[in-house]
Amino acid sequence: MMARTQINLDSELQRRAREKAGSLGISLAEYVRRLVDRDLGAPRIAISPLSLFDLGSSGGSNVARNKKAMLGEVFAPRHKKTRR
Repeated sequence: MMARTQINLDSELQRRAREKAGSLGISLAEYVRRLVDRDLGAPRIAISPLSLFDLGSSGGSNVARNKKAMLGEVFAPRHKKTRR
């Protein structure tokens, strides 16, 4: 689904953007969409950290038993807050 967006460009920048879009054989709107898409990249997908477990043989380690503790270490704040 597309959403309409309005932007303001100074006249020289708009002229250059239209010229570039024309040289590519696309509209100014498509040119801007491509620039934004290139800058932002693919949408970020939230992946559960739990998906890293049960991917294969652990070679005898006991990851399953310590899974919660390991996740706690990974997601704990890196800096402890100091009391004032």
